[in-house]
Amino acid sequence: MTPTEAHVVTPRRLTIVLLVGLAAVLACILICPLIGPSTLSLQRAFAGQWPDNQMFFGVRLPRVLLALLCGGALSIAGCLFQALLRDALATPYTLGVSSGASLGAVVAICFGFHTIAGLPGIWGAALLGAAVTLLIVLAVASEGNRMSSFTLLLGGVMINGVVTSLIMLLHNLASVRESFAIVHWLMGNIDPPEPFTLIALAIAVLPTSLGLCLMARRWNLMAVGEEWAASRGVSPARLLLIGYVAGSFLSAAVTAVTGPIGFVGLVVPHALRLKLGSDHRLLMPASFLFGAAFLAVCDTVARTIFSVELPVSVLTALVGGPSFIALLRSRRRSLWL
Repeated sequence: MTPTEAHVVTPRRLTIVLLVGLAAVLACILICPLIGPSTLSLQRAFAGQWPDNQMFFGVRLPRVLLALLCGGALSIAGCLFQALLRDALATPYTLGVSSGASLGAVVAICFGFHTIAGLPGIWGAALLGAAVTLLIVLAVASEGNRMSSFTLLLGGVMINGVVTSLIMLLHNLASVRESFAIVHWLMGNIDPPEPFTLIALAIAVLPTSLGLCLMARRWNLMAVGEEWAASRGVSPARLLLIGYVAGSFLSAAVTAVTGPIGFVGLVVPHALRLKLGSDHRLLMPASFLFGAAFLAVCDTVARTIFSVELPVSVLTALVGGPSFIALLRSRRRSLWL
């Protein structure tokens, strides 16, 4: 069987991959809450006995569910941006919206905003910063009714650089207490969420991700090229706009809750592309499921492996980087055989 034949998406192959991904997610839901620095009895938890009940249902299970939502959102956003920009190194942070969300959060920390538009200050400021950055990138990348992936990439990278510089400026001008809070937030963390937080993020992430999966054939056209997509009767500029707004929305929603978490949106989609091929009918739902499981496992390890809890973004980089290099080397060897 040739590599091309191995990557053909058949209903059977799609079903198998999705079932494996769902099994990985369910395994995380069942196993990860039981793992931690202190022992927990599932029987006591379901019997309502303290502290097992509070630890399981109030701390560990919500945290695992949050990690699953964030990992899935970041992974599918990375997969989308890699298709739109036709760049395997694109991530949810390439086009600057997540940096805009980070700037908004840093501004909220420095100026003590407690609530914005009825939301907690950091959330509201992060979402506002992401929205402003999105509009600026669209204004820079658009020329009339025209927009290309090239101008979108240049605009995003330029705005990303400017916003990152502003974050560094505010960090240097901040007090010691504010500086510590900024560093803690920018490192990216999965903390036990309130029920409202979890429900709001699920409402934002799940329908958007499903919509992106249903448009997979169009992302296949964009991944080949804008001229190819136009020759097949679709509007490249419209798809770029839809994809950029949807991917930015997912990235901003996650960043507002957890801070920036790197490597998930790069490593997971690219690793799956090497193994499963580039057909987004399979790649996008697989990216969501395996990205969700990847971040949940990383967060579980981060909170248990050392006596001091690690930021999950540290572990995603430590695990994702070497794994990514190993995948590339194995792929290169297979091409030479």
